[in-house]
Amino acid sequence: MHTLIIGGGLSGLAVAHGLAAAGHSFTLVEARDRFGGRIQTERCGAGYFDLGPAWFWPGQPRIAALIDRLALEKFDQYSAGDLVFEDAQGRVQRGRGFASMEGSWRLKGGLGTLTQTLAEQLPTSHLLLNAKVTSLTKTDGTITATLSCGKTLAADRVVLALPPRIAAQISFSPKLPAAAVQSMLGVSTWMAGQAKALAVYDTPFWREAGLSGDATSRFGPMVEIHDASPATGGPYGVFGFIGVPPQGRANQQALRQHIIAQLTRLFGDQAATPTQLFVKDWAFDPQTSIGADLQPLTSHPTYGMPPTLTDLWANTVIFAGTEVAPQFGGYLEGALEAAENALLALAP
Repeated sequence: MHTLIIGGGLSGLAVAHGLAAAGHSFTLVEARDRFGGRIQTERCGAGYFDLGPAWFWPGQPRIAALIDRLALEKFDQYSAGDLVFEDAQGRVQRGRGFASMEGSWRLKGGLGTLTQTLAEQLPTSHLLLNAKVTSLTKTDGTITATLSCGKTLAADRVVLALPPRIAAQISFSPKLPAAAVQSMLGVSTWMAGQAKALAVYDTPFWREAGLSGDATSRFGPMVEIHDASPATGGPYGVFGFIGVPPQGRANQQALRQHIIAQLTRLFGDQAATPTQLFVKDWAFDPQTSIGADLQPLTSHPTYGMPPTLTDLWANTVIFAGTEVAPQFGGYLEGALEAAENALLALAP
């Protein structure tokens, strides 16, 4: 039995590792030019900065066990010092509340180290990058995947380790039931409407001023800001979630100017000259977001596997992205939970 895994994020990589450990044949394809999916870590000198997920938490056993197994190192989110608050008129106040992400963990080297390590432990002959699947056709028990380049791959089973809305962009023949397609399109993609800005500095001047790097704002483009510095050494960084709707942040140059102005108001003149300013807008990432995702989520959706997405094509099409995880949907732990459940469904 050969399994085609579509999607090389954490969930797809975890499914591939499970199949490899069981001695099963598989091919893992990823539309991007890198593995990791919504996990994306940028490097700046010796620093590492997560532009996708950044945290995991106690009480999430799968991610903790995986990090231990790979001999990676976690560290506490920096939280010492005062919070800064910017009101609706742009007035800045200091000392309101405590660091909201205190108690969360980050990964030394960034979360990209996790997915990179997983990918490096898989045989390269089983991996394909820049491989976007455009159609799946089942004929006489064989599933044929056609890639955007025209190449085809054959498999007995397919694991869709990607957001259901992105999976719905694939052409299926025979067509999936209408109820299944409706469910796929109805599952909000976690993080798809979000954008993150990350400013890198040579020194952690906010810490030296007694600030945690935590800030909230009702005035600037970033509504929530946190320290994003490496575990030890520099360069250092702060990042913020951009609260402007996707339609209002298409002008990147203007957005960057507003981000720098806001950081300067919150943290002082030293914030005006970052060595680098990263902006990642997931709403305009075609492998993450569709039009329905352009409104950022205001609360954590209730995720899980819709009944209509089970037993498709006689259980040869199996979903495995974090959105179908029943307990930890939307989190890194959920990606591993969904992969775990997919492997159970694949078991003979």
